[in-house]
Formats: sequence, C-alpha cells, structure tokens
Amino acid sequence: MAGLAGWNRRLTRPSRRESGRGPESPWRRCRRIAEELPLPSPFDAAVFVGELARRRGRPIELLPVAGRVAVPCGLLITTAEADYIVYDADTTELHRQHILLHEAAHLLCGHHESDGPSAGAAALVREVPPALVRRVLGRTVYSDPQEQEAELLASFILHRAGREDARRRRRRRGDALSGRQARLGWLVGAPHQDGAADGGADTDDA
Repeated sequence: MAGLAGWNRRLTRPSRRESGRGPESPWRRCRRIAEELPLPSPFDAAVFVGELARRRGRPIELLPVAGRVAVPCGLLITTAEADYIVYDADTTELHRQHILLHEAAHLLCGHHESDGPSAGAAALVREVPPALVRRVLGRTVYSDPQEQEAELLASFILHRAGREDARRRRRRRGDALSGRQARLGWLVGAPHQDGAADGGADTDDA
C-alpha cells in the first residue's frame, strides 16, 4: 500500500508553479491531474480503468447494473481487497465512459480514503457483500465538493482524450493523403512504356 499512497501523492501534490502561491484550486488541480495521466490510444474508459488498477496495484472491478432504478447511475464501492465501479448498463456509450471516469476520479482524488459510513447503496448490489464494504460514493449529490471535483476531473480527462483522438485521426488522414500523393506522383513521372516501344520501332525503320 505504500506504493499506492506514493502514486496518489505524486498526482495530487501541488504543482511547482502553484506551491508558492498558496493552495492549488480544485480547477487547476483537476486540470493538472488530467494532463499528467497516461491515456490509452484510442481512448476507452474501461481500458483506462484497467491501467489505473495496474498502476495502483489494486483491482478495480467494473459491474454493469441493468434495470435497477434504486441504484444511482454510478457507484464507487471500496472494500479491503478491491474497488468496484457500479455503472448503469442501460445508457449510451458516451454516458457510460463518463460514469466510469467519474468514479475513477474519486480514486485519483483520494476521496475513497476519507472516513464516513456506507451510504447503504451497496446492499442493492448483490455482487458485493455489504459486510465487506468500507465506503460507498454515489454519483448523485453534485453539491458535495467531492462529487464536484470528481465530475470536473472526469470532464477534463474526456476533453483531453477527445483532443488527442482527433489529433491522431488528423495525422492518419495526413499520412494517407501523403501516401496517395506519392503514388500519384510516381505514376505521373513514370516513363510510358508503350511510347518507348514505339520510339524504338521508329528508330529501326529509319
């Protein structure tokens, strides 16, 4: 667990530029964390969560839940051995990615380490025995500062992922266009073999 704590401290420490100016604002801190994180390419939130679990040295299980209206669209459930992200399976792909990132942002910000009783929502998720639950963070109360911070960090990550994916698509299109131009240039500049043959015939006749 020492490695995990050190990794989280490295992400959430004040930046050098901000350290001499008092506490770093949540907006700047979330933006900095989002820019420092390694992102999969192309971006996929489930792959991102898997890589986050590997770096933290602690499993993160994704549990899709369908048709459970009593459960918020996203939950982070922390146990002694693993973390569980419960998400609404009956939603769009973009919304699913945002839910996963929001709950992962709770982990990145260290919200799961704060003391507090279980919200009781884990009892609605059969896959996680309630006796094992240490903390439940439900994605429902956006007036809570932790929820606002997690939402902000998730938005920054999605924005950066979209920017980098768009840049990669433009680069691929540019490479494809360069390849077509090169092939076209070769065809235009290549000698016309029929003409060369005709020229040879004219020389023989002369």
